[in-house]
Amino acid sequence: MSRIHTLFTAIVIALAISVINGCSRTDKLTIGDEGEESNTELALNEQYDEVRSGARLILTYHAQTNAFKGTVENTTDETLKQVRVEVHLSNGTELGPTPSGDLAPGEIREIELVATGTEFNGWTAHAEVGEGEHSSGESHGAHDSEGGGEHN
Repeated sequence: MSRIHTLFTAIVIALAISVINGCSRTDKLTIGDEGEESNTELALNEQYDEVRSGARLILTYHAQTNAFKGTVENTTDETLKQVRVEVHLSNGTELGPTPSGDLAPGEIREIELVATGTEFNGWTAHAEVGEGEHSSGESHGAHDSEGGGEHN
């Protein structure tokens, strides 16, 4: 009986350590290259800069305007269809997507997503390319620099 108790105790301790380690990190589960989330939740003073499906997204948070501003760029030699951007806040709020549009090779589009009235301390973002969850042109509190959002 003593061996079973010792083994059980060791398993519980190992499980507890793995849970504590998992909870102390801000990494989020990645759902593949085309999935919803990017790897790491960023602090408010950090910059997002990643290429995904040929779209390079660079975003930073601007506290003065409570907005995420940056660019999305086509890094490929072909037109990227229905490119849009989303930001996910640490409080569970999703900003965007921006209105979708095609990006020609090398084309850069300015992005702005406003986080009106929400408190948060971290964020993650991603560009989406092609048909998908939000490709119908709908917008959830987002707008791009050309005034294409629903709040203009």
